[in-house]
Amino acid sequence: MTDATTARLADVFMHVAKRLRGRWMHQLAPLGLTPGQGRALAVIARGGDGIRMADLAAKLDIVPRSATSVVDGLEEQGLVLRRPDPGDRRSMLVTFTEAGRLLVSRIEDAKRGAAEEMFGTLPAAERDQLLAVLLRLDACGKHPGSI
Repeated sequence: MTDATTARLADVFMHVAKRLRGRWMHQLAPLGLTPGQGRALAVIARGGDGIRMADLAAKLDIVPRSATSVVDGLEEQGLVLRRPDPGDRRSMLVTFTEAGRLLVSRIEDAKRGAAEEMFGTLPAAERDQLLAVLLRLDACGKHPGSI
């Protein structure tokens, strides 16, 4: 592969990622959420009975201060609560409110809709091939615990 091909691949990949994010933003707008908040809610949903703020930041691959800002916004919307972690009183757990729990399926629908807009033009075999390639790339240099 030439340097020009590698550079073009990076440019096109970033352009497609931005377009997908834009479509997801459009799908999430009626819910009053940003993509970052949607991702955070999905991670919190997988956390079961709550997730520590530090673990949320790690799984989102963001700094703890950014996770605090995301949770602040979700808390202001009445979607999550913070409570002391019974296993470590220095830590806070983030849990859903009932409104947050109900919103998770709508977030998944929005994500699916954005993905269908983007990838629906590809035949199933090409989508499978693209997924396999992206999973291989995602595994390269991935931080333990990130999504």
